[in-house]
Amino acid sequence: MISPASLSPAQAAARLEEFTVIDVRAPGEYASGHVPGALNIPLDRLGEAVPALKSASARGALLVVCASGVRSTRACEILADADIEAATLTGGTSAWEGDGRGLDRPEGARATWPMERQVRLAAGSLVVAGLLAGRRLPAARWLSAGIGAGLVYSAVSNTCGMAAVLSKLPHNQAPRSGADLDATLDALQG
Repeated sequence: MISPASLSPAQAAARLEEFTVIDVRAPGEYASGHVPGALNIPLDRLGEAVPALKSASARGALLVVCASGVRSTRACEILADADIEAATLTGGTSAWEGDGRGLDRPEGARATWPMERQVRLAAGSLVVAGLLAGRRLPAARWLSAGIGAGLVYSAVSNTCGMAAVLSKLPHNQAPRSGADLDATLDALQG
């Protein structure tokens, strides 16, 4: 498979008006700050959006964004399998903001940790819990081993089951006032 095109924040900013920007982070992450004009289609719902994205890509280029570039690269691969060309933002919204570019933040939106940070906290906590519990119940160490094996699989497969589970938590959901996926898909069909 061919790697998707990657654009630096400066390259993307210079051409931002040419793109339909798709943010594939969890709704809570998106609400805490996103590239101006970005539409939110969480990675785990990308399959539902393929027809609308195909329509949008026929009208212009797609730029896919996440927090660090990992999920957006995966999204570009999924889109490529559906014959939809898309570029990814190198370093994601973290690099965008680090380059001095502003993020849109809906009024009243709460800050949510990036998914990568949430995964590190959850995985680290579970490993420590397994080791501490293993002092009394040696079988509890299997929890730590399972989390370690899951992290290895995550790295090798470039997927993350823990992130998929964490994205379902209430703090990662869009605020009630936020646009839902159906409205986003309708806008893309436009």
